[in-house]
Amino acid sequence: MNEVPASSARAGGLERRVEPHRDGPGTSVLRPAVMLLLLMTVITGLAYPLAITGIAQVLFPDQANGSLIVRDGRAIGSRLIGQPFSAAGDFWSRPSASTPQPYNGLDSTGSNLGPLNPALLVAVKARIAALRAADPGNTAPIPVDLVTASASGLDPDISIAAADYQAARVARARHLRLATVRRLIAAHARYPWLGVLGEPHVNVLELNLALAAVK
Repeated sequence: MNEVPASSARAGGLERRVEPHRDGPGTSVLRPAVMLLLLMTVITGLAYPLAITGIAQVLFPDQANGSLIVRDGRAIGSRLIGQPFSAAGDFWSRPSASTPQPYNGLDSTGSNLGPLNPALLVAVKARIAALRAADPGNTAPIPVDLVTASASGLDPDISIAAADYQAARVARARHLRLATVRRLIAAHARYPWLGVLGEPHVNVLELNLALAAVK
């Protein structure tokens, strides 16, 4: 069979050339990017949080659930967030400057006043007056953490000195021996980890609960 010259095959009309299908210029970059996004979303958004949550629940269930203090099946507070106490028979917490109420976790910012702020002096004088009025016979120096707010506004602890300062007032109001109250303070005192990290302190809520349990 004779071959038809290429010139003859094109004589009857325009030559039709079939080009192979090619992707757009961004397809080679877009597809891997989308796949990587989906993969990292699964790893960092699902797998990693679930793994960390599971490990925390097994190894540190108390801390993972907010360090809650439970009595009679009901959560009454957290070891990590302070509460306001004002009764004469309770130990008072460190002041909180958070708004619209004290120890507000939604307002945990730099809520303390700077040393040059005139409002600091006014607030400290008011707190000193309240402490003196609650215990007129106590002429000991007032520990600074009883009259100044912390930066977070949520401190659940006070210094051991602040607890000792209030011991006489608490013992008198609850009709307890002063030695009994001081033993409770000593029993709930916490000291720096390894003698280096942190300051000696007492958790106010735990101390008041122990105080309430004394017959």
